[in-house]
Amino acid sequence: MAKKKPVLNFSSKNITFSEKERHFKIISFNQEHMTVLCTVTVEGKKDKIELPFAHLPKNIKALLRPLR
Repeated sequence: MAKKKPVLNFSSKNITFSEKERHFKIISFNQEHMTVLCTVTVEGKKDKIELPFAHLPKNIKALLRPLR
């Protein structure tokens, strides 16, 4: 049986990026599904969304990769 990959928690680190008028803060990275849970702030409203790892900016991907 395949070994499950852990979910990495980044909520204590302040990893953020902006895209147009939206501000994203990374909460966790699910290695098995290659998705990132983020809080998105738009005009003072906060929502949690799940983004594919491939849609992140290159400099943020470098911070999240567990194996270097």
